[in-house]
Amino acid sequence: MTFDPNVYATRRARIFEELERRGGGVMVLPAAGEKLRNGENEYLFRQDSDHAWAVGLDEPDGCAVFAARGGERRLVLFVRPRDREKEIWTGRRAGVEGAKELYGADEAFTVSEMDDLLPALVEGAPTLWYRLGFDAAWDARLTRVLVALRAAARTGKRAPEAVADSGRILHELRLVKGPDELAKLRRAADLTAEAHMAAMRDGQPGRRESQVQAEIEYAFRRRGGTGPGYSTIVAAGVNSTILHYRAGDTVLRDGDVCLVDAGGEYEWYTADVSRTFPVSGEFTPAQRELYALCLALQKDAILAVRPGTTLDAIHDGVVRRITEGLVGLGLLKGSVDERIADKSYRKYYMHRTSHWLGMDVHDVGDYLVDGKPRPLVPGMVLTIEPGIYVPEDDQDAPAELRGVGIRIEDDVLVTEGGQVNLTEGVPKELADLEAVCVR
Repeated sequence: MTFDPNVYATRRARIFEELERRGGGVMVLPAAGEKLRNGENEYLFRQDSDHAWAVGLDEPDGCAVFAARGGERRLVLFVRPRDREKEIWTGRRAGVEGAKELYGADEAFTVSEMDDLLPALVEGAPTLWYRLGFDAAWDARLTRVLVALRAAARTGKRAPEAVADSGRILHELRLVKGPDELAKLRRAADLTAEAHMAAMRDGQPGRRESQVQAEIEYAFRRRGGTGPGYSTIVAAGVNSTILHYRAGDTVLRDGDVCLVDAGGEYEWYTADVSRTFPVSGEFTPAQRELYALCLALQKDAILAVRPGTTLDAIHDGVVRRITEGLVGLGLLKGSVDERIADKSYRKYYMHRTSHWLGMDVHDVGDYLVDGKPRPLVPGMVLTIEPGIYVPEDDQDAPAELRGVGIRIEDDVLVTEGGQVNLTEGVPKELADLEAVCVR
């Protein structure tokens, strides 16, 4: 994991500025903890995204405390201590000195000192900024701090008057990506392009979904990624109509489609790409028609991304185009306006077109501002992912389309002049797709 101290110094300054703009306060950002998978074996550690964005320290336990009050700015880190014996088993630690020298802490203490020192850090702050409801142990810890401060009111101690969601500050800062973040997202996109092409080449008749998944996740790691940014979806045949299907043991069959939704993670930032390819190497005529419809409207939706528009406006355009196409294919009857009004299209397209993307696959940031859809601004990154899913038991659909799901998804950066498709390196044109899949 690379660490640029200048990037994190700038982020710290922005956090302090936002705290001061809101009247000052103390923000507590817990680090993620390690979690047991089974026995004494732990899940692969992944740092909490807010802590990672604000501090950059890739170690479990402890927390960061940002204190801004009375014109003073102070970052306090609680970290695991250096321990020669434990470091032999689990790797080097920054320790208290590293927290100050490498990660910019004004003060640093060990995790074991946290419960004793947190009350003094929180005491007197007008607002405690903390995300209640995401970690029961941390909720209980800070509740004890508040109770203790209130109980000591007769001695002059003062608990914060308010507890506010730290996401109101951090998630707005994370929503618009800086140059360093975009560089990592581009690298994640490159890893993901290689992985999807590996899936297309490997996804031949007789292979199992789990085997295709292995090819994808190998490609993520082969060029320096940390693995998948979310659970990899490899959905063959009728499984392609299950939106969040996980790769299983289903065998890929000649004549089926295979829907892959997979994104590689690079230094905490993930891509998010969906492609649908023909297992045989060529779509059937009916599959080709459905795919061409989805591709055309997806490309139009990407071109609609620009400053000032909204995700709702983009989605509404996709809904209209899909409904027109479904009526044209005979999957829906009546007028397009009628089918939009009664939401009949949701039988075949039941999800939204876009979500924010960054450190989390469904990244943070409000979608509404003052109750209205949020206008896009340069630096935002979002997905464009329309899909058409024909139920296996849809008696109104042609037999050759029943159980066929198509989703095409790319990651799009909003720029001053419009947009850039970060994942355009993943083939999706019919000829390009089938060329990669050639058997």
